[in-house]
Amino acid sequence: MKKLVIAGGTGFLGTELIKHFGLTYDEIVILTRQHKPSYGKIKYVQWDAKNFGDWRLDLENATAVINLCGKSVDCRYTEKNKAEIFASRLDSTSIIGKAIEKCISPPLLWINGASATIYQHSENNPMTEAYGIIGSGFSVEVCKAWEKVFNSYKLQNTRKINMRISMVMGKTGGVFPALKNVVQKRLGGTMGNGTQQISWIHITDFCEMIEWFITNTSTSGIYNCVAPKPVRNKTLMTLLRKKLNIKIGLPANKWMLKIGALLLGTETELILKSRYSYPERALNEGFHFKYETIEQCLNTL
Repeated sequence: MKKLVIAGGTGFLGTELIKHFGLTYDEIVILTRQHKPSYGKIKYVQWDAKNFGDWRLDLENATAVINLCGKSVDCRYTEKNKAEIFASRLDSTSIIGKAIEKCISPPLLWINGASATIYQHSENNPMTEAYGIIGSGFSVEVCKAWEKVFNSYKLQNTRKINMRISMVMGKTGGVFPALKNVVQKRLGGTMGNGTQQISWIHITDFCEMIEWFITNTSTSGIYNCVAPKPVRNKTLMTLLRKKLNIKIGLPANKWMLKIGALLLGTETELILKSRYSYPERALNEGFHFKYETIEQCLNTL
């Protein structure tokens, strides 16, 4: 019996994974804080993402457990929000690790979400799994603590993969709808100096990479979940305006973005930090991207 367990699986990524694996798995279990009725192969199980409950039994005999839990960082970094960002990641990771330790027939694979923002701001030097330089600041400290909890579990019978995810591009969620909205409001010009790199991955490749992890039992450790060709902010905004047939895109300087971020309840780091990560391990080990360039990606959205 093939069983997939997805913690925090009611959002954009989880919904797409259900579509991707729905025909090939006997059961897909979604761990969620919400009360949702199960249907067909899809089983929704309530949990609080920090304490044991009956959900622990659903990890038995699982082909893979994927943890996507984490409060969105698209918010102001108030002390309250900072605490919730930390807790949502560390608590869910810790309790899943403890639950796997108690399993009689533990999952074959545990994939834990992480973030490519763990690397330093870099406009010209690609950050690989082996040689990427860890950055500094609040978001990096979150990533480091998150990975530390995940790495603290030494599981003899469960393979582990730490998935450093970049911006996931898809029609129904992730960063694309937000960017589309900005461009349609004629605000989609260069942001900051426009030279910051944006590492991204198409939602199809995101799902395919997880399937690749599951089927290739030699994979383990850290992987950058990013397309091999990042795009600079100025180029991305130009391509988006072209795609949406919007000729005007007002640029925004750094000080303007700070005011805008304050009004929108977010942080400028999400826009101004240059994230230049490279999927060296996946490429070297045989993974093939369907969408390597941002042009290929945008043509499907």
